[in-house]
Amino acid sequence: MSVDGFVAGQGGQLDWMTWKWDEALKNYVQELTDSVDSILLGRKLAEGFIPHWAEVASNPKNPFHDSGKQFVGLYKIVFTQTLEKSEWDNTDLAKGNLTDEVKRLKQQDGKDMIVYGGSTFVASLIKEKLIDEFHLFVNPMALGSGLPIFQHLKSYQKLKLVNSIAFDCGIVLLHYEPLS
Repeated sequence: MSVDGFVAGQGGQLDWMTWKWDEALKNYVQELTDSVDSILLGRKLAEGFIPHWAEVASNPKNPFHDSGKQFVGLYKIVFTQTLEKSEWDNTDLAKGNLTDEVKRLKQQDGKDMIVYGGSTFVASLIKEKLIDEFHLFVNPMALGSGLPIFQHLKSYQKLKLVNSIAFDCGIVLLHYEPLS
């Protein structure tokens, strides 16, 4: 996200993000990814995210090749009201009520789940207080406007800082847990 709280530009642009990650940031993201066995995605993001990481996984020269292979291998749940069937490998669709679907998934055995968005989907999860931890990667950029994720809160949401890390590439991690 940007320092002013946007996860994408007004039109969904991500070209402002820092992609020259240092090794410490790569390791942090790898450890975070190792702790999960599934990815939750909104339909709009899934349409770009899943094919992108499949392409990355197919190119051994891509610096994110290993991450791509891992993302392709992880089970994915795409939340949608419009798709009738999944067109992607290792991916199921969640078509029911958002809160009910997420609570059902949380009751299943397995490792943690991670949410990669998009902004509308994440905002809905935040609004319904369905996120147990926030790992906010703040990029050294202010956008002035864009796509936020905290705009639909019904009331204040207090957070407890669990960890913060300033990476050499300029990204700052803010790891929070919601307080009741």
